[in-house]
Amino acid sequence: MNRRDLLASFGAIAMRSASAHAQDAMRRIGVMMALDEDQAEEKVRLQALLRRLEQLGWVDGRNVRIQVRSARGSMARSREIAAEFAALAPDVIISTGSTATAAIKRATPSIPVVFALVNEPVAQGFVQSLQRPGGNITGFTLIDFTLILKLVELLKSIDPGMSRVGLMFNPENYSAYNDYVDRLQAEPRLGVDVVQSTARSPAEIFAAIAALAAQPRAGLAILPDGGFTLTNQAPIRAALERHPMPAIAFWRQFVADGGLMSYGPDTIDVFRRSADYADRILKGAKPAELPVQQPVKFDLVISAKAAAVLGLAIPPTLLAQADEVTD
Repeated sequence: MNRRDLLASFGAIAMRSASAHAQDAMRRIGVMMALDEDQAEEKVRLQALLRRLEQLGWVDGRNVRIQVRSARGSMARSREIAAEFAALAPDVIISTGSTATAAIKRATPSIPVVFALVNEPVAQGFVQSLQRPGGNITGFTLIDFTLILKLVELLKSIDPGMSRVGLMFNPENYSAYNDYVDRLQAEPRLGVDVVQSTARSPAEIFAAIAALAAQPRAGLAILPDGGFTLTNQAPIRAALERHPMPAIAFWRQFVADGGLMSYGPDTIDVFRRSADYADRILKGAKPAELPVQQPVKFDLVISAKAAAVLGLAIPPTLLAQADEVTD
């Protein structure tokens, strides 16, 4: 081998070594989305998360490798992804929803986890307390009892004669709402009978809404429950078209698709803040030292058209609370 060939050989080895070092130095983030990432709202949330990470200096393919997986509302799929991430051992995992977070908690006791849109993380055993998580998991909550109470109050506000409100959720995904029903029934100021309208399949959605609509002056509150109600927006809309009644959901798209009202946290803001926590962990912070945070932005959206179809006049006090009133 002549001198030129020898130098070329050394150069190639050096380049491979530098490339391998760069790969080793590149940080890794695992992201588990609760629903299909092609679903409209999920796509916007993911984009917000990735954009915020870039603003913080974490650019996919440059200094971080971001691996996104979609659970598509499936508990079994969540477990598969959790096992995959546990084997890959990224520097931090961002999980969406209670089902994904529960799966990851079972899969790894050590990889840092930032959850987004989780209900009652203390009651579910994800953290020891909101202020002192105490383990490898922290993050951002979605709802608590006061928000469910607010949903029922909003329904009662738009239809003061309402006598019954059904809470729709999948009890297999989130059973804690059973306790919420009991607590709401003990709220005398509501002046409505709060009942379960549980469903585990599209067929059960139709049956639950039909049964509720058979009661006089009924309304429906559609709750987040690990992805089931979001995944089944189409059958919920179809059932409400067949059995019209005032209904409120947590996601804005419900109103865009013809629903009456939506009220809930700004989930885009929650995802941006989740990126902030991931950034802090990548820079050395421990999840146990980062307190669980609650939503700070909420939106109330009302459809004037849907109200007119239902024969409801939107009270001025409710209009004053609304962040947006659509035609």
